[in-house]
Amino acid sequence: MAQREDIKYRLADAAKRSLRDGTVDSLTVSRIAREAGVTRQTFYRNFADKYDLVNWYFDKLLLESFEHMGSGRTVREGYERKFEFIRQESVFFRAAFRSEAQNSLRDHDLELIVQFFTQLMEKKTGSPPTPDESFLLEAYCAGAIAMTVRWVLGGMPETPAVLARRMELSLPAPLAELFRAHGMLGK
Repeated sequence: MAQREDIKYRLADAAKRSLRDGTVDSLTVSRIAREAGVTRQTFYRNFADKYDLVNWYFDKLLLESFEHMGSGRTVREGYERKFEFIRQESVFFRAAFRSEAQNSLRDHDLELIVQFFTQLMEKKTGSPPTPDESFLLEAYCAGAIAMTVRWVLGGMPETPAVLARRMELSLPAPLAELFRAHGMLGK
């Protein structure tokens, strides 16, 4: 099983190298396989198509970025760590977010960030968010994803620290109060 995972990462690295000068839409399975030094059959034993590969790798990156986010003591620290990670993987994130065929990647990121904050709120408060808090959280997260995509596609001019501060400042007041009361925001 570990060998199969190694092949998947090898294919993902090949796709990432290929994306330096193109988009996901222009990527071909033949090019990925050639770049990885494997056959097309090996590619298809691991992935249904190039989008399956992109989704798999994007999922791995998103989960890792949320691990970085979860290692922060505050929302700002968490965002800063997530944005530093995204910056390190900028070639892939830029290509994935640029692709019109991959809008589901943004949806997946939204699903994960809502889940992350919901679990964090439950852990800190001892109860699930109220319906109003859930609504505010989802609206906030949708905006946060839109701004993250804009940052990535715009060449990442702000530092991760600046963007993290802005994300914290944009929290709706009721969520900011809740987060502050439970130690999720800085002073």
